[in-house]
Parts: sequence; structure tokens; C-alpha cells
Amino acid sequence: MLRRKPGIAAPDLLHAVFDRSIQISVGAREYLPLLQRFGPFPEPLLAGTDRTLNLWRRNRVERIIREDLRDLSRLPELSQVEMLASLLPERAANPLSITSLSEDLEVAYTTVRRWLQYLNELYYFFEVKPYSKSLSRSIKKEGKLYLWDWSEVENEASRFENLVALHLLKYCDYLTDTGEGDYELRYLRNKEKKEIDFLLLKNNKPWFPVEVKLNQEKLSENWKVFLPQIKCPYALQVVNKTNVFNIVELGEYKVLITSAEEFLRYLM
Repeated sequence: MLRRKPGIAAPDLLHAVFDRSIQISVGAREYLPLLQRFGPFPEPLLAGTDRTLNLWRRNRVERIIREDLRDLSRLPELSQVEMLASLLPERAANPLSITSLSEDLEVAYTTVRRWLQYLNELYYFFEVKPYSKSLSRSIKKEGKLYLWDWSEVENEASRFENLVALHLLKYCDYLTDTGEGDYELRYLRNKEKKEIDFLLLKNNKPWFPVEVKLNQEKLSENWKVFLPQIKCPYALQVVNKTNVFNIVELGEYKVLITSAEEFLRYLM
């Protein structure tokens, strides 16, 4: 978030969030809608106009594919890679199906996989892998797709989830890079398609699960499925609504349902 102190270190995060130790400012309520609309990059965010956003976004994609990708790979099929990139925003916050993309583009599976690897290396998108250890009937391979620039995502719910995903990813990287431990961002999903959007791992063990809802203040039923399996005492359900803060107890587990503006200010 803009205009805030550095993120809270891992040992203190859960207690700080649940104790509501940082008072929310008026500015935080103003900045979050701007972030959602204009994305995380300074130029369009600070300009705050759709015209600047559209121009910047088009130039960024062109630079990634026509300059960076060309220099990295010497690929001759740059126009087809542009078509691939154009298909990704509508798939944000969903499992990444290379088979589906290869069918849409009428290109071999291995070719699309190679193109995606290049786009990942050039920070066009990132993938969040599922966590399956000790989970019954979990999926093990399908990662979820997110963009580094969530402003490209038109669907409001997917864009909001993408915003939270990037904040969590950067927080995991921050904790790892500052020596707090080895942190990873994963998600939970079983074969019945029940899902918890994110799970932060600490040294390969479940630490903090996070579910993202656009407007739903009611506790997600999926917590009853996954919490007993991952055994995290604290969990979070983030909603895109203001003035939400409610702790729900599920036996030995506590789930905090809270506004994004409340939670994101604790992170990097």
C-alpha cells in the first residue's frame, strides 16, 4: 500500500492483524480503489488517468514481447505470443490450462508451454502452485495464473484476487530475503473443486491461509474442509468492502473476516 511503514515481520503478523494493532487511516481507504483501478506500477498509478493507463499498458506489453522477448529468445512467432498474452487476462485467478491455450491458438502444447515460460521470466505473469502434502483428494499440478499488472484483468472479482495475490507474493519474498525463513505462496484445492485461494508456507509447512471474497462477509464453507487438514490456528478471509472486522471461531481455529484495506497495510 502507498504511504505506510514497512511490512510487519512474520512472528508478529498474525497477532498484529487479529489484534488490529494498526489503526486504519483515511488515506488507506482512498489508495486501495486507485490501486485496483490503475494497477501497481508508478507511472499509471500516480497519473491516475485512463488515458495514461491505456498508453502505458500497451507500451509495456509491446516492450515485453517485441523487445525483451525478442532479445531473450530470438523467437520468430512474436505475433502469436502477443495473441497468447492477450488471452491471459481473462484467465487470471484461475487454474492455468496449457491444453486449453494450445487449442485456442492452434499451436502445439510444448510450444505454448515454452512461450509461457518466457512470459513468466519476463514478469508478465506468475503462477501459484497448489499445496497437496497431507491433504486428502488434493490436486497436485494445476497452478493458478496471476498477472504482475492486475489492471489488465477486467473481471472485478478476479482483479481483486490478483491484487491480493501479488501483495502476498511480495510479502513472502520480503520475509525470505530478510532472513525470516523460507516462505512460499501456494493455494488449496481438492478434486471436488473446493478451494482456499492462498496458503503461505513457512519452511515448507502451512502457516497462514487466506481466502479472498469480493463482497461475501459470510464465512466460506471451505474453511471447514481445509482447516482441520492444514491445522493453522489462524486464518483470514479478505473482502473488498470497507469497515469489516469479524473474528469467527471454528473449534480450535479462528478466522478473521476483514476488509482488504485493513489487512494489506500490514504487508510490504
